[in-house]
Order: sequence, then structure tokens, then C-alpha cells
Amino acid sequence: MYKVFFKRFLDFSISFLALVLLSPIFIIVLVLLIIYNNGKPFFFQKRPGKNEVFFYIIKFKTMNDKKDKDGNLLPDEERLTNVGLFVRKSSLDEIPQLINVLKGDMSLIGPRPLLPQYLELYDEEQKKRHNVKPGITGWAQINGRNDITWKKKFQLDVWYVNNISFMLDLTIFFKTFTKVFKSEGINKTGSLTTEYFNGNN
Repeated sequence: MYKVFFKRFLDFSISFLALVLLSPIFIIVLVLLIIYNNGKPFFFQKRPGKNEVFFYIIKFKTMNDKKDKDGNLLPDEERLTNVGLFVRKSSLDEIPQLINVLKGDMSLIGPRPLLPQYLELYDEEQKKRHNVKPGITGWAQINGRNDITWKKKFQLDVWYVNNISFMLDLTIFFKTFTKVFKSEGINKTGSLTTEYFNGNN
């Protein structure tokens, strides 16, 4: 009953309320990013959701589009603005994903939606992470986030899929706030972005 009905009800209700309560912060961040990112405050990217059905994830854009003389994007650390760094460290860049939750693309709690090119690299066990809707936060996020290996992250994702319950989601929900407050595991040590998954070999 929880997975079929109550989880979706909570997703919609909480995300709607959160958007209303966070609207002042949303507007402030939106205006700042419009200024710092040359009128481009949002980042849209195609991601696989439940049953590997694609949708477009919405996030605040933390890096500008500056390029070198040859037209190639500059390295991430050179494109990350001061505002973008703050937005990322405080996890404010995740707020627009509440719109994805309202639309039904995502859940508040679930495995994070990753890049489409990873689909062909998963083994059969890892593919189970797509048996449920992806989430804004999840079991892997409160157990290491970007400071754990891909293998461990996928193990945690699949464990969550096999053990979904109201109490588990409630635990993840509240522990997420602790992780955000401490800025734990946001970026893998020594890097601004997460390393790409290159398969299990």
C-alpha cells in the first residue's frame, strides 16, 4: 500500500508545500543565477527514470558556459561561479527537482537519476535501481554520497529498492538534512564533479 499509493501522496504533498515555503529562496537564487549565468538559471538534462523511461531533470545551473579560444568549454573549476559554489554546497541546486516530483518523474526518496550512457554499463543486479522512481535524495546519499565507490553506491541503491518502507523513507528524509547542514559528501575529494562510471571491469 505504501509503495503503490501513500508514497506518491506524500511526494506530491510535501514537494508542493516545500516549493511554497522555499519560494522566497527559490526567487533569490533564480535572480542571482540569471545575473551570474548570463540569463540561464536552470540546467536541464535527460535522465532515465523508473523502468528506464527518460525525463528531463531540472536543477539550478551552478556553472557558466565560458569557452576557450577554440570554442571548448573551460574546465569545471573555471566555470563554477561563487554563487554556484554556494548553491551547490548548500544543495540549493536541488530545489527545482521538486517540480520533477510534482510531475511524477521523481520521488523525494529513491536512487539518484544518473546519466543515460550508464544504462548499458550496469549488470543485472544494478539495473534493479530503475525498478522505482529516482529520488532527490536516497539511501546512498546519506551513506557517503560522492565519497563512496560506484559499486558501493549501486549496492545501496538496490538495497533500498528491496527494502522500501515508510520508516526507511522517513529515516532518509531526516538524515538528509544533517548531511546537507554539514555539507558532507557533496563532491568527491579533490574534484568539483563526480567521477564518471566506466563499468564494472
